[in-house]
Amino acid sequence: MEEDNSLTKLAVMPVDIKKQEFQKLINIYEIAMNQTKTELENIKDSLNKCYKYNVIDKIDCRIKTPESIIKKMQKKNYDMNYKTLISNVNDIAGIRIVCPFKADILKIKKIIEQDSNIDILEIKDYVYAPKKSGYSGLHLIGQTPVDIGGTIAKVKMEIQIRTMAMDFWSTTEHKIKYKANNKISKIDSKKMQVYAKIINKIDEDISNINAKYME
Repeated sequence: MEEDNSLTKLAVMPVDIKKQEFQKLINIYEIAMNQTKTELENIKDSLNKCYKYNVIDKIDCRIKTPESIIKKMQKKNYDMNYKTLISNVNDIAGIRIVCPFKADILKIKKIIEQDSNIDILEIKDYVYAPKKSGYSGLHLIGQTPVDIGGTIAKVKMEIQIRTMAMDFWSTTEHKIKYKANNKISKIDSKKMQVYAKIINKIDEDISNINAKYME
């Protein structure tokens, strides 16, 4: 989020999740997330009508918990003030878009760039360069304008675009790690990496078959 006159005083204050100022800031992110989701739902309808199938299968969104925000700032050794939070924590608001095929990821990215109020600030491509864990997906750091009492602030958020196969691996891997309290064994971690490669190969093959009939 960019600083504006209504946030100047807030920016220099220490972050305290129990105070009203923190909740006010989170409310701004919620507004940004909800209006972006509405915009993406409109894009979903347009794409689905244009291509005659569900280019976007579903859109999910969430706000990072206060505890997760603080934990991330501490892990990154950030100064615990609002200016640092606003400037550096880009995934307070998160939106996940799930689509059937790999080619759909670029379709969705392109229309977001060209036909939305979302400005793309950063792109992290884990589709063709998966993380070491096996995770795949396209991450966009974007910002959207929000009216705060007559003043416009640009609020940042993370948009993840995944195929159904990528989403299956990611959501199940997350659940396993959560149950294991992030202490999954090295053997099981290696297994998950292998399964990610298998799923990605299947994803690629199915996408290639689909491409034959889209021409």
